[in-house]
Amino acid sequence: MAEPKKKLTSLRSGNRRSHNALKQNSLILCSNCKSKIKPHTVCLNCGFYRGKKVIQIKQEKYEKKKQEEEFKNE
Repeated sequence: MAEPKKKLTSLRSGNRRSHNALKQNSLILCSNCKSKIKPHTVCLNCGFYRGKKVIQIKQEKYEKKKQEEEFKNE
């Protein structure tokens, strides 16, 4: 195999590997509950996306069923 004529400098090696660095995740605040979420995703705490209710959270479903049962019993 061929071998390099000169040693690569650490600067050249570092420049080649510069795209391998880890990047910090960007987070934004949910417009409804102010929890931190990834951009362009539904908030898992409240189920809102861009100010509109998109999904219903399991905990809310449980509370809603509980309220309906209490209402029926009264």
